[in-house]
Amino acid sequence: MSYQALARKWRPRRFSELVGQEHVVRALTHALDSGRLHHAFLFTGTRGVGKTTIARIFAKSLNCEKGPTSQPCGECGACVEIDSGRFVDLLEIDAASNTGIDNVRELIDNAMYAPTRGRYKVYLIDEVHMLSKSAFNALLKTLEEPPPHVKFLLATTDPQKLPVTVLSRCIKFNLKRLAPEQIAGQMRHILDAESIVSDGEAIDVLARAADGSLRDGLSLLDQAIAHGGGALQAGEVHAMLGTVERAKVRVLLDVLVNGDGSGLLEEIERIASFAPDFTQVLDEFAALLHRIQLLQLIPDAAGADDADLLALSARISAQDVQLWYQIAVTSRRDLPLAPTPRVGFEMALLRMLAFAPAGAAEAVRSPASATVVPMVASPAPSRPVAATPRVMSSSVQEAPRKMVASTSMPLPNVAVQSVDDWANLINKADLRGPVGELARQASLTALDGNILRLSLKPEHEHFIAPSLIAQLEQRLGAALGREIKVKFGRDAGAAESPAEQRMRADRSRQQAAVEAVNGDPLVRSLIDTFDARVIPESVRPAE
Repeated sequence: MSYQALARKWRPRRFSELVGQEHVVRALTHALDSGRLHHAFLFTGTRGVGKTTIARIFAKSLNCEKGPTSQPCGECGACVEIDSGRFVDLLEIDAASNTGIDNVRELIDNAMYAPTRGRYKVYLIDEVHMLSKSAFNALLKTLEEPPPHVKFLLATTDPQKLPVTVLSRCIKFNLKRLAPEQIAGQMRHILDAESIVSDGEAIDVLARAADGSLRDGLSLLDQAIAHGGGALQAGEVHAMLGTVERAKVRVLLDVLVNGDGSGLLEEIERIASFAPDFTQVLDEFAALLHRIQLLQLIPDAAGADDADLLALSARISAQDVQLWYQIAVTSRRDLPLAPTPRVGFEMALLRMLAFAPAGAAEAVRSPASATVVPMVASPAPSRPVAATPRVMSSSVQEAPRKMVASTSMPLPNVAVQSVDDWANLINKADLRGPVGELARQASLTALDGNILRLSLKPEHEHFIAPSLIAQLEQRLGAALGREIKVKFGRDAGAAESPAEQRMRADRSRQQAAVEAVNGDPLVRSLIDTFDARVIPESVRPAE
């Protein structure tokens, strides 16, 4: 028997086999089961999302010998003939090839006759927007008042080109593009059924390359299996698509985290030697950063394959992840504007290297002075003015303030020389990401030999996780020069954590900045002249 393409072999034959489009299936199922059947249906959506497949299943549901039913038997003569494409009362018309009025007149003439084999005569018109204006005009009357034994199923990828008079006579269903996860799930199902060896990365890459079309995805799957000699491996798929493996992107991110500029250029050169699609590389980079951010903020999202990423996520701050992700997606948009795709890609990575923000802990201890750009609101309604005053740029210095001292509880009589206060120790141990957040929400209560005792308020106890405690012990031990065990207790609110210290310092700086703006002579002049007011939320202390 000749080989049958996966897209044809695995084409759904029942509503229950469809991937996605639940909103369409639900409406059609209810219509069939209740007998409330309209005479004209329009299915719209991009290629390969199931328009003609749903139409054929619907035709089978209408003509099944046990129907009309939302669950056609698949065994009666009508079902078998429709599945094989030889049911005489299902007339499939490709409007792209039959655009003229003569073709439509022939359709109208045949519609007057009763069905030969089935219960209904079904006209499935694909790419209906390709019909000519005269053909649409000829179809309108029949489409509005067809014989009771006729149903029209129209499909199109471009509904905007359909006349309003046609749209108003149809029940319209918009089919959605499939998510990569839905396409990947169907691929895994097919590969298991076909007993084909595969790996997860290869499936994910193909699912994204399908661009929302399951049919395109299965065609790519066929091609990848042939390319891999009967198996589906990530390396072969990347070679076929001209894409870059995730492992290479992870190495690139690892070098970036290390701040190694020379190493970064070497990795870019190595990736460029594969002549990849740099847009795809940026996509992979952004997807990797997204996964790392999930692991940082939601540790429970970690899976069995995330061990390497967990180690990497502990070395990069959540703020850096957000910044680099934004640079990646923005650079993807700007890539066509670069002198060459490689230059655009290289500049994106260099931008990440150049604009990594300073650590948050250092920002808390920065000088008190701040450059503030005040924003002045529009005048009060009681005094109309010709224009809305607005301070575009103005620099004022915050009033001097005292540094906020640490309020950590005093340590007992033990050796506490590498420990000045808890916030300093957090900085020295370079605690970032989830483990850093756990540390900043805690208060240091004691250091008994090798036992470091921390306390957490009840509302922050959800931060505690065995993996984070292990990281905390490792980093603190390295900073203190000896093995450390961390023990947590509950703090009802007596001690202030570094996070609370920072919030208090930020509030103090914000208040001082607002007071400085209100006291600025230029701002006072605008307030007095135009009855304007300062919006406190728009004032930001300079870092």
